[in-house]
Amino acid sequence: MYLKIKRLIDIVLSLIGLMILSPIFLILITAIKLDSKGPVLFKQKRIGIHKRYFNMLKFRTMRIDTPKDTPTHLLKNPEQYITRMGKFLRKTSLDELPQIWNIFVGQMSIIGPRPALWNQYDLIEERDTYGANNVPPGLTGWAQINGRDELPINVKAKLDGEYVEKMSLFMDVKCFFGTLVSVAKSDGVAEGGTGNQEVASTKEQASKETVSK
Repeated sequence: MYLKIKRLIDIVLSLIGLMILSPIFLILITAIKLDSKGPVLFKQKRIGIHKRYFNMLKFRTMRIDTPKDTPTHLLKNPEQYITRMGKFLRKTSLDELPQIWNIFVGQMSIIGPRPALWNQYDLIEERDTYGANNVPPGLTGWAQINGRDELPINVKAKLDGEYVEKMSLFMDVKCFFGTLVSVAKSDGVAEGGTGNQEVASTKEQASKETVSK
């Protein structure tokens, strides 16, 4: 029952967000174009509800000469490829704003497990254990306010499972405001790596951007 209410909330809030944030979108689009050559947006293949594929949108944060289809954490020196505007977008998480459109069309929700990359097989498998692949992926979620990039896969999947188990309006409100605090403090962001807890176990840093020329 709550999933239907959740979808209605997503439609209303994402529509309001698109209208209110349109001036900010315009400013960011202009800044990205002035800062570096290339498209403003990029699409990334992600896992949606019931493990269906969809293209998640982000603002481009890397140069167009970045090695094609190479996750950020696999680059020898990722900083050299991130644009000046890209550093700002990543630090503030503003690169995620285009996902409001993904929410509006029903591919994502405002709150939910962050959509896994199509090739994050270990994370997808772990989430199956907790039923976390059977709810809409979110712009932010319980795991994001409890570690973000630093979390090892088993912990991230468990937190996603806790969200599914406790999913409610109260839980979503808690995640939303918790996200505002985390973004303000830049908690859990591990640029060019997977954080201190488990470096080799996850490809989540690829979510930062895989550039297609």
